This record gives sequence, C-alpha cells and structure tokens, in this order.
Amino acid sequence: MVVFSSCMVTLPAAIAVAPRLYRRLLLSRAKHRSLRGHAKWARRVARLIKFFEYDEDSFFVSDAAPEAVARLRRAGLERLRRQVRQSSPTTVRMNEALQEDISDVRFTAAYRVPFPYRNQVPRELRCGSIVDQTRGVQIRDIDGNWRYDLSGSYGVNVFGYDFYKDCIAKGSAKVERLGPVLGPYHPLIRQNVERLKALSGLDEVSFHMSGTEAVMQAVRLARYHTRRTHLVRFCGAYHGWWDGVQPGVGNGRKIDDVYTLADLSDRSLRVLERRDDIACILINPLQALHPNAESPGDGTLIASDRTACFDRARYTEWLTRIRDVCRRRKIVLIFDEVFTGFRLAYRGAQEYFGVQADMVTYGKTLGGGLPVGVLCGRRELMKRYRDDAPADISFARGTFNSHPYVLGAMHEFLERLQSPEIQRRYDGLDALWNARVAALNRRLEDSELPVRVANMQTVLTVLYETPSRYNWMFQFYLRAEGLELGWTGSGRFIMSLDYSDDDFREVVERFVRAARRMKQDQWWWWSPGLTNQAIKGMMTRGMLGARFPWLRKLLSPPAVAGRARYVEEVEQHG
Repeated sequence: MVVFSSCMVTLPAAIAVAPRLYRRLLLSRAKHRSLRGHAKWARRVARLIKFFEYDEDSFFVSDAAPEAVARLRRAGLERLRRQVRQSSPTTVRMNEALQEDISDVRFTAAYRVPFPYRNQVPRELRCGSIVDQTRGVQIRDIDGNWRYDLSGSYGVNVFGYDFYKDCIAKGSAKVERLGPVLGPYHPLIRQNVERLKALSGLDEVSFHMSGTEAVMQAVRLARYHTRRTHLVRFCGAYHGWWDGVQPGVGNGRKIDDVYTLADLSDRSLRVLERRDDIACILINPLQALHPNAESPGDGTLIASDRTACFDRARYTEWLTRIRDVCRRRKIVLIFDEVFTGFRLAYRGAQEYFGVQADMVTYGKTLGGGLPVGVLCGRRELMKRYRDDAPADISFARGTFNSHPYVLGAMHEFLERLQSPEIQRRYDGLDALWNARVAALNRRLEDSELPVRVANMQTVLTVLYETPSRYNWMFQFYLRAEGLELGWTGSGRFIMSLDYSDDDFREVVERFVRAARRMKQDQWWWWSPGLTNQAIKGMMTRGMLGARFPWLRKLLSPPAVAGRARYVEEVEQHG
C-alpha cells in the first residue's frame, strides 16, 4: 500500500513536469551546435583560456613550416614594416602616442590578429589610421597617403563621403540659429517623423543617440507590452554592445532572459511556437551573409574555415516563416537595421526581403553622417505608460535625443534619399555587385591565389581556401597596396554605392597584387597534413599548455632543430 501511494504521488508530479521538460529539450535542440550557440558555456570557456605567445623564432613556423619558408616570411614581414615606417611615419608616431591614452586604440591594436601572434607583429602594422581628408571613394591619412576605402565607416558610408559632407553642412545651416537647444524640438522634426513613418511602414518614432540605444528601447517596450520576459536572438548576430543582447563572450553580467537560437532552423521555429515567455525576436539582416557565425574578424582567424554564402531567396523564406510565427504567437518582431538600413534598398531590409516588422531600429547612415539612433514601431507598442496603471511606466529618455544638428543632417539625408539620382542607385544593385565580386573571384582563380570573396551586395568578406595559420597577415598586404580596412581586417569590407566600375577595377588590381605578394612571401605554404583540423589542434595544444604548464613539453612541437621530423609526422598523421 505504501508503494502504491508513492506511485500515486509521483505520477501526477511527473505528468505536471513533463511539458516543461519537453520545452526545455526543444530549446536545447534549437541551439546551434557551436560554442557561440551556447552563450553561458562560451563565457566559461573564455575565462579558462590563458594567454600564450610565439617567440621570435616560432612565430614564423607555428605551422611546422621548414626553415627556408621561415626566412621568406621573415623577409616579407620586414619589407612590410619598412614600407609603413617610410610611407606613414607621422601616423605611426601618433598612433603609438594614442595607445597610451585611448583604450579603444589599445583594444583594436591587440585584436587585429590572433592573440598568440600579437606581440611579434610589429607595432607599425598593428596601428590604425589617422586621417584628415576624403574624396570620392578614397581616404587620406595625415602622411598624405590616399587609399581606396573598404572600411565604410562601420556602415555609415552608404552613398559616399561627399554626400555626407554635404548633408552635415547643409543640415547644420538649417538649424544654426538654434544652437544645441535640448528639450524643445526644432520644427524639422515633423518632416523627419513623417518620412520615417513612410519608410518603416510603422506608426510612431522615437529618437536616440545610437543604434545600441534604439535596440535597448525596442526590447524594453516589447517586454513592457507583452508582459513576457525573454528575447530571442540568433546565433552570431550582433545587436550592439548592451549586455542585454550580448549574453556571451564580452559581457561580464549573467544573462538569464535571452534565448540564443540557431538561424535557418526548423527546431528554432518549434521553440517559438511552444514557449509562452518570448516577448520579441531580434533580426539582424546582415546574418544572411554568414548565418550562425559571428561578425568575421581577423583576430579570430585561426584556420581557413571562415564561411559565408548569401542566399536571398532562402533567407526571405526564413524571415517570412518567422513573421508568421510571431503573428500567431503575438511575439514582437524587431528588425535591427542599424547597419543595413538604406543600404540594401530604399526601405531597407523590410523592402529587400518583403517582410514587415513590428518594430525597426535605425542608426549609422540615417543621421546624414552624425550619430543617431531611431526606433519606429506600431502605435500600441510605442506607448510608455498604461492608462489604467499610471505608476506602471516604461521609462526611456536621453539628454541628447533629437539634437537639432542631428535632426538637420537627418532632414537633408531623407530629402536626398527620395531624389531620382539616389533612387537610380538602387536599380539592379544585386546584379551589379554580384557581377563585380564574380569578376574579382575570376581574377583570383586565374592567378591561382587561394582566396575568394563572398558578398551581400556592397558588404564583402574574404574566404581562404588553403589551410593556413597566417591568413590574418593578408590585411597588412592589402593595406600596403593602398586599401583602407577596418580593424576587423579582411573579415568585412563595406563599400559605398558611389564606387564606379573604374574604381572597383582598381581595387581588384590592388587586391590581386596583395594576394600575390602574400603568396610569394610563403604565408600560404602548405603541406598535406596541414588541415584546418590539424591547425585547430595546434592552437588547442598551445592553450592547454598555457593553462597547464606541466603539460607544455608533452604538447609542444620540437624546437627548430627537430622541425623536419615534426613536419614529416604532420604530413603522415595530421
């Protein structure tokens, strides 16, 4: 009888718990299998990784290359260093001084390359740019060197620097009698709001000082109105530096109200269908270029397994399915267009993919070259208080929101956006840039160079075909050929719509020259055993040796004198 009573108690409890366990299982299966798909584990692993570095000798042979290859690499690195010191001495000196005073400069200098190599890369190569002028699609540093700009000012530069210089000048003139009056609105705000409503297809607008702030407000309002706790982001997507949308590495706070799900996954859709705690879904349309992967940067370019492949039709279908689920489940769909807004199409990713969101965030280019963040949303989602509960509010204000000079530049931008000249630039944009990138890839293939380029319109990324530990060196060869890159190196090129065919052909020539020099200096040396898996094994052994010093002798390859035998073993066993 006792046993029977115990079973009677246990069975109802098991029935009650079963749905929760099932939902939890669905959630676990909907996570991407990579470490970046498991934010909490990624943070734990990141804390375990200890710094280690290659010394002056092993720096050149960390892939077990023979000494003859090491000599060519050493000579190539020295040539690059001399070229920078001779062509940009003022820039180098100023960057070295700034690294002592600006933490951002130190950070970007340190993370241009994988950390084991950073201390042996000359400071001249790791330094950023100090610039004083632009013209067309080029930018000039303070030593007078003109480069073709592939950095795109982090996405601001959609229509060309001359366009934005004019927006800032004419926009400032429209409000110059007011000065920095904060609180009262300049009359231009009325026209800006009407145009933003038409562009977004939504009812209301709020102004902020950055894209990150706009995303923060969107998420806060979604939670407020749905009375639900969790947001969904997709694996690898970036939505600003706010810890509420960055639960993994880089955030020191424990985050328990974010689900990171796999992109392009039926399992993720099943989670959305069954959970009742999801307030909103954040979509960064740029993920269509590299689903389930983080923004590519050379600081994490360990091997040659960077991937990118844009399929517009497939991603359109995916977003349409998400839209349908959100409508059924009353989940707020937020398009984060801080980067892609006005780049892909006149009405941004909503027009490009044919999907209407409930909220859209903008930034970057919308300010006409000045800092801005904007949130557009459905009227019922934008309200910040409840009529029946006056103390229950969703508070969000900013001192510099609606700054008159920003509104002036934005007004000029929105006026020009509707001009026939700008509208014509959107015609055939996909076909134009796909053809350009295809031409670049043909040149690379014809020259037997182990690099290719993938693109999503004007956003490009470099892919590497031969397993190598030194792909991150390519950024320095590109820069030496007069191409301006962002601090993420070859991971992302952002090109403006005012690139002519002649401009792009010149970029192709310089890109191919850089790749030839990189190949001649033997950074892409390869042996049969040097697979991407073997390279990752080398990196793992280095990290384990740093974490557990007593393992170091067992894990490390032999010194230079014994390298020939080690190369042979790598070729035989990987």
